[in-house]
Amino acid sequence: EDSYEEDSSSSSSSSSSSSSSPRGSASSSRVLTTLSVGELKREFPKHSVTATIQCAGNRRAEMDRVKAVKGLSWGESAISTSEWSGAKLSDVLRKYGVDGGKKYVQFEALDEGPDGEKYGASIDLSTALDPRRDVLLAYEMGGEPLPRDHGFPLRVVVPGVVGARCVKYLKKITVADEESPSFWQRRDYKGFPPNVDYSTAAASGEDPYETHAGPSIQELPVTSALLEPADGSIVDPEEEPLITLRGYAWSGGGRRVIRVDVSLDGGDTWRTADLDRRGADQPAKRAWAWTPWELDVDVDDLEDGDLQVCCKAVDDSYNSQPEHIRPIWNMRGLLNNAWYRSTITIRRGKNGDDVQSENPRPPDGVAATEGTPSTE
Repeated sequence: EDSYEEDSSSSSSSSSSSSSSPRGSASSSRVLTTLSVGELKREFPKHSVTATIQCAGNRRAEMDRVKAVKGLSWGESAISTSEWSGAKLSDVLRKYGVDGGKKYVQFEALDEGPDGEKYGASIDLSTALDPRRDVLLAYEMGGEPLPRDHGFPLRVVVPGVVGARCVKYLKKITVADEESPSFWQRRDYKGFPPNVDYSTAAASGEDPYETHAGPSIQELPVTSALLEPADGSIVDPEEEPLITLRGYAWSGGGRRVIRVDVSLDGGDTWRTADLDRRGADQPAKRAWAWTPWELDVDVDDLEDGDLQVCCKAVDDSYNSQPEHIRPIWNMRGLLNNAWYRSTITIRRGKNGDDVQSENPRPPDGVAATEGTPSTE
């Protein structure tokens, strides 16, 4: 069962507040209703949305090669897409009289961290109440009941927003004037400037989350990646005179991807990839799913050697990806949306299909121009 509450306390805490005060403060709530998943299915219309969910740490491993960061060493695969089905959160909130007056909607999960704290997150109430934002209380994935790993029996899906806010194993919803008091809302998944790291903060005695953290991450920036051929692949033009580069592009906030540019020479010259129309033709401001792309490359006329492949996407607000990681580096390794870089080697008469290039992906194209990446 899931409970829906309204927090009757008042607070002026900002989104960058530390976890100590809100997590330790008391608040009074009134329970608006308690619903079972069965009641949710019977009492509210079912909606389906195809949406991409991406971790804020997607592509963290690339950032770590520039300078050490903390977090799971994700490549380009901390992202995926599915059709989600369930009740719109806007329908549920309005049925129980929630139409404004507060700032946030907090979500609390059934699962707990090592210290016993329930996982939690929050989004703006305006997002939750807007039916065009398609926020779901989802009980199906791909037309089937939610798998356990994806939040059975019920999870929140907030299209266009970082995966950390799409709370699995949903237990409670609270409408409040504060963000969720959860560690993962107040102390994690925040942006930091590139001049702040754990060592400098320790030396100064500062708490970087108190002095330098930005607001909690919600919408994510435009990004893209090359998936095929894999980084380090070797291609023999005598066997494969034509290869197809394939990847994905996505932008948060419902912004539609309108172009993907691909370079084979590190960014000196560019080609335009073909976009999968299912992604490129999504409705304006509701482009919740990624856009697969591909580009055919005739390698028969190319000389043997390494291709320094780069890709970058542009969304319908004409946001594009930065060239290098270094200016957007941060100590948590979040929000990496720099050009994606990969090395593909052209070699005629290669021996074996599983040989990898001796020159794997450059860290960011920065080693030759900005010094060797730190290994601290």
